[in-house]
Amino acid sequence: MESNRLERLESQMQKDLAEIFRELAQNQFRGVLFTITRVRVSADLSIARVNLSLFPVKDKDTILEWIKEHSKSIKDLLVKKMKGSLRKMPELYFYLDESLDAEAEIDRILKQGGDSPIK
Repeated sequence: MESNRLERLESQMQKDLAEIFRELAQNQFRGVLFTITRVRVSADLSIARVNLSLFPVKDKDTILEWIKEHSKSIKDLLVKKMKGSLRKMPELYFYLDESLDAEAEIDRILKQGGDSPIK
């Protein structure tokens, strides 16, 4: 598959998943901000790796497990949003993106004048 087309597909999936998770947050997880940081689709369109960030949540693993258990219904919602853009929707695999947490921690250290994270 042409890489530009794959990039457009990943971008569209990221946008549509963001809308799905915004609705999910309003109904299921009040006060949780879901951010889809990256979607990577394999060249054969069989697998989509979805990186998401959760804020402010102490028990992220529990929410991630809930998402994994309900990935079939999330995939169905994505199929409806994309309205036949693909013949077969890739399997969705969800992963936590911890990079925003690491960035916030470094910011906190630098603002408070704590020990340098670079040694």
